[in-house]
Amino acid sequence: MKRIVIIGGGIAGLLTVLALLIAANLLVQGVRVRLDMTEEKLYTLSDGSCAILASLEKDVTIKFFYSRSLPQAPANLKAFATQVEDMLHEMKLGAGGRLAIDSYDPKPDTDAEEWAQKLGIAGQSLGIMGPTMYLGLVAESGGRQAAIPFIDPRSGRTMEYNLIRLIYRVTHPEKPVIGIMSPLPVLGSEAPPFAMPGQPRQQQQKAWFVFDELRKDYDVRQVDTTSDAIEDDVNTLIIVHPKELSEGTLYAIDQFLMRGGRVMAFVDPICASDPAAPPGQFGPRQSTSSMRKLFDAWGVSVSEFQVVADVDASTRLRTGNNRVEDVPVWLSLTRGAEHMNDEDILTSELEMMMLPYAAAITVDGPADGLEVTSLLSSSENSASVSAMTAQFGMDGIRREFSRGMTRLDLAVRLHGRFKSAFPEGPPPAADDSEAPPITPVAPLTEATAEGTVILIGDVDLLSDNYTVRAMNFLGFNAYEPSNDNIAFVVNAVEQLSGSASLVGIRSRGRLERPFDRVVALEKKAELQWLDQEKALQARLQETRQKLSDLQSQKDSSQRFILSPQQQAAIDQFKQEEIKINRELREVRKSLRADIERLGIKVKAVNILAMPLMVCLAGVGFWSYRRSRTRR
Repeated sequence: MKRIVIIGGGIAGLLTVLALLIAANLLVQGVRVRLDMTEEKLYTLSDGSCAILASLEKDVTIKFFYSRSLPQAPANLKAFATQVEDMLHEMKLGAGGRLAIDSYDPKPDTDAEEWAQKLGIAGQSLGIMGPTMYLGLVAESGGRQAAIPFIDPRSGRTMEYNLIRLIYRVTHPEKPVIGIMSPLPVLGSEAPPFAMPGQPRQQQQKAWFVFDELRKDYDVRQVDTTSDAIEDDVNTLIIVHPKELSEGTLYAIDQFLMRGGRVMAFVDPICASDPAAPPGQFGPRQSTSSMRKLFDAWGVSVSEFQVVADVDASTRLRTGNNRVEDVPVWLSLTRGAEHMNDEDILTSELEMMMLPYAAAITVDGPADGLEVTSLLSSSENSASVSAMTAQFGMDGIRREFSRGMTRLDLAVRLHGRFKSAFPEGPPPAADDSEAPPITPVAPLTEATAEGTVILIGDVDLLSDNYTVRAMNFLGFNAYEPSNDNIAFVVNAVEQLSGSASLVGIRSRGRLERPFDRVVALEKKAELQWLDQEKALQARLQETRQKLSDLQSQKDSSQRFILSPQQQAAIDQFKQEEIKINRELREVRKSLRADIERLGIKVKAVNILAMPLMVCLAGVGFWSYRRSRTRR
């Protein structure tokens, strides 16, 4: 009987616990509790998102279309759709009642599918004869709509920004005016109706992807490179590769700044994206741009005939001799290497940027009233090399490279009240024109309001070749950013145009974590290898000079006969070459050994650390229980 009572009591206890669990689940069913334990808070809304959501003055409804009941849906799409839903619910909580979310499952031949098609949601076919899957959303506010036709799971890093930008777009219909001044077809070009005699008809050129992105949020206008005035309603002026601008155009830019305008200028010592530039003998097209008269007034200078070489920012490329090499003039700037200003809102969230053949920007002493902020810079293992040397490939770069042990600025921001580069007034009219330059307002020698200039020493970072990768996902054409070049540009435009709340959303942390110590070992060995290789090249040049001197001492009849001195010099050099090559092999061997030892340690920690911690915790708990029992 006693045993039955004990068993019955145990069953009753279990039932009571089960009932409590069910009741607790019912009570907290609508409560969403999340704890983000990632170092970079990958699953937490950024401050910019929270600010935009908290400041909503109009109600916003998001219609989320997802084929939830489709059994053929890939598992990765289902997981990604769950992440989108979670983020939408986080945004709903942050909006304080201003954001409503309506979810729809557009099954075939239903009203939900018809609504999705009418609202522009792009259904993707799963296979040739497979069903159609929907994963998109529409935001509505005040009679305005904006849609994301299909949310690509490979764009997860920009998912938060895309959702917030959608909400911002429907609640802020007004668009700032952005002027684009460039001799390059950055906004695209129409094909001429007829071809020149004997020439093939030119094809229509697409706009560069970054400027297509700007068109989504701004009124983008072309500003002619010969303009003598900038329209008053232009909020921000973007200047790309300013080549041979006239005095009148420079004066127009100067007066735009005097009125408190904002300028973003991209200059370049070697612009590989300039189709009109003459090609270099060994490398990219040789095309230089500058605005020296304005730079002098601002107290800055930009290298027009030199590019930055940075060992710590080298990019691994396949060179012309079909070898894979680390090219130090193709800069891969990373956050971990402190190439970006972590304290500035424009660059604090960026992870990686690519700048091929960039120029160094030197602040000789900013003009009075200007504040200078470095945004992008090289490492201390960098130096400037001539643009001509860069055309000859790695051999020429190695010979000229000499570490300056100081960081070189690649992008800076100037802010404050600018002084005019034309203190004596507008420049005289061109020789072929008797009319004075057109000025929208009276000439200004000092700024009437604070202005901003963001100056970047590279143009090619804007080109599609260095910013995006084209993809095809379930028949849907999409572009994936290959780095944060576009993020940097759009962040800067948002900051200049005044909508700074979106800046911190643009670039979120990456899930993959690089092995920083392995990279540091590689760089250390690379520097040792570079120094020894330079020594070898110096000895080679010295030996060749010695051979040339010996050759000049012979008459014409002995020109092709090796003297004993020449033979001895050649033998000596061969011995030196063998010795130095052996030292280089030892450097590489030591590097591999260090990396292998580090890899073994990392594997040991990853495999053994957690079981060891569990065992120690178990032993500790057992010891604690045992000590309590003895008492």
